[in-house]
Amino acid sequence: MASSSNFSANGGLTIERLPVPHGPEATASTDFKAFHALRIAHELALWGNLDHSATLAESFMFWQGNEYEERHVYLARLDGIVVGSGSLTLPLSENTTTAGVDVVVDAAFRRRGIGTMILEVLEKAAVERNRTSLDGYCGEPIGPVIAGEALLEAKSGTGGVPLNAASTRFALHHGYSLEQVETSSILTLPVDEAHLIELEVEALRRATEYDIIGWMNECPDELLDSFANLKSLMSTEVPIAGLGWEGEEWDAVRVRREESTWRASGMDSVVAAARHRPSGELAAYTVLTHREALPAVVSQEDTLVAPGHRGHGLGMLVKIANLRRAESLWPDATGVMTWNANENRHMLAINIALGFKPSGFEGEWQKRLG
Repeated sequence: MASSSNFSANGGLTIERLPVPHGPEATASTDFKAFHALRIAHELALWGNLDHSATLAESFMFWQGNEYEERHVYLARLDGIVVGSGSLTLPLSENTTTAGVDVVVDAAFRRRGIGTMILEVLEKAAVERNRTSLDGYCGEPIGPVIAGEALLEAKSGTGGVPLNAASTRFALHHGYSLEQVETSSILTLPVDEAHLIELEVEALRRATEYDIIGWMNECPDELLDSFANLKSLMSTEVPIAGLGWEGEEWDAVRVRREESTWRASGMDSVVAAARHRPSGELAAYTVLTHREALPAVVSQEDTLVAPGHRGHGLGMLVKIANLRRAESLWPDATGVMTWNANENRHMLAINIALGFKPSGFEGEWQKRLG
């Protein structure tokens, strides 16, 4: 991918789109490593750890993009010194009028208008691709909220983010509205087995027509179509407030693409699923991922119970099964991180019952251009 954007401003600032190399040995990897390092430094300063960060191997894989989403990365330099970065994601299969934007500025160079200039480049590139809705995500730790800091309430969802946070001020200044808030939570491992058994026994009373099954890294061929159907439902059944996104179409090829990308980036995954015994179809699933490069943290990916199968305790059962598998496979892990839209009360209730504790918030911002 050739560099296609080069913005110059007074004062020696340049903002250039980078080619994304295939790995650290590629000749173009130095600039990409600088892009990655800026994001790592930002996450470390914000959270005090790297639990929310991608590894370098993940970044190389993710930012290459794929047939479902085009991804651009930018690096800003001031008189040759790296001072900021930007990224642009362009969905290609669904939501083709939207674009995702992200801006990071080195802490030593903030409050100089650099972030604004990076965002202008991203927005211009999005408009050139006929995108009329821009999305941004900003995580914030829970500390300021516990301390009593005022909140900005979501426009169409529920909950809020710290009003005085730098990300909040930046988004509002540039015309973005807070559409939805997700709560990020952490479950300390290991979980007390007696507690899991108590929750499991109660759920099993309602799940008499279901079997709990699972796999690691690769869905069995005979379940692939049914699993892809659940992945499609995941994009339409979760709350999206006023974001207005279209559902995603998943098939066997798309599932295998995700699985192979995770493995190539050094990530393992475990899936627990509920299979409806009379029909043989999958009715629910949940996914956990883990990286040996960051062994202490397990990430909760999708969890879904399909319509028509709710009310049978399946969400609790698949989560319990996967937590047990994770503790067995990854004994060095000390916690599981998850995210839930604040209006997703049922899934939040399951997580609270399991012992998850709130750790922060993620604001989902949107700017409509037309």
